[in-house]
Amino acid sequence: MDFDLNEDQLAFQQSARDFAAGEMAPHAARWDEEAIFPVDVIAKAGTLGFCGLYTPLDAGGLGLSRLDASIVFEELAAACTSTAAYLTIHNMVSWMVASWATQEVRDEWCQALACGAKISSYCLTEPSAGSDAASLKTTARLADGSYVLNGAKAFISGAGATDVLVVMARTGASGAAGISAFVVPAATEGVSFGRKERKMGWNSQPTRSIHFDDVRIPASHLLGNEGEGFKIAMKGLDGGRINIATCSVGAAQAALDAAHAYMKQRRQFDRPLADFQALQFKLADMQTELVAARQMVRLAASRLDAGSPQASVYCAMAKRLATDLGFNICNEALQIHGGNGYIREYPLERYLRDVRVHQILEGTNEIMRVIVSRHLLQQESLENIR
Repeated sequence: MDFDLNEDQLAFQQSARDFAAGEMAPHAARWDEEAIFPVDVIAKAGTLGFCGLYTPLDAGGLGLSRLDASIVFEELAAACTSTAAYLTIHNMVSWMVASWATQEVRDEWCQALACGAKISSYCLTEPSAGSDAASLKTTARLADGSYVLNGAKAFISGAGATDVLVVMARTGASGAAGISAFVVPAATEGVSFGRKERKMGWNSQPTRSIHFDDVRIPASHLLGNEGEGFKIAMKGLDGGRINIATCSVGAAQAALDAAHAYMKQRRQFDRPLADFQALQFKLADMQTELVAARQMVRLAASRLDAGSPQASVYCAMAKRLATDLGFNICNEALQIHGGNGYIREYPLERYLRDVRVHQILEGTNEIMRVIVSRHLLQQESLENIR
């Protein structure tokens, strides 16, 4: 059991760190303040392979493991958590298209998605189907060699600015078995977008609803087979949970670094903050929790890479732990900064706003607890989960 990164992983990490420092960190506060979606920087990330990290080589991606990808995402998230989070969503879509699309659709989209020339959105959530995703109501009806989509999606990252959508829609009976997945070009007639949501965080990526009114797409745009959409969605979300957990780790690392530097620089009562034992203990707890979160995420990524039958449970545990601890670490770092942490001259309040949503999306942390507890109670013993 080797916890050290290998030479390739260290190289990926350094490449991501350099890119984040040069292209993301200097602009992150302005992107947040002005709600700028930095598509030019996303395209630059694509030239390094960061838009198709685990997309297969034959589809234009780097073909990396989920563990390798988590190392890259952590570095990007430390610079701009919001933009890094969008990149994780795009990576998931790129991988889905490469894994389940017909050859015709792969040829049309995969290379462009993997290199960042085209960008994407993932469309599962609906106004009345959040945690209960299997109750979604958007429909896809096969007619004359095409699927016709009708319905609406909510809280879609990148919506209105992306080129292609992966859409979950109902082709059969109620429940998970009646759901299928489709590739829908965003410019298709009948696709329209709601207003840009005003959000607490994640301001460097737009969020909108999407409406489908008799949207007609070729039958070849089906991903996998009819009725496999929910399975595809859940496979995507296993990786998505690792990704968003990693973004929390990256933000928490940046917050901890800022708190560490501030404690040495800031003086009160004629002493640096670093001299006060209460703050020393706080910093120690933050570091301990950060290491625990990072290692849990990397363990879950390794389980997913290995095809473990418990991979989904580990992904749920990692997502719950890392997003909760990541938020707590950012909050404690803000507290160490006092009033300075609350103003936008410092990045702490942005870290806090950006990571808060990680406890909600990709399955709320309450749903993560449902997944873990349900699995545990179905076992005769807990031997296999140790």
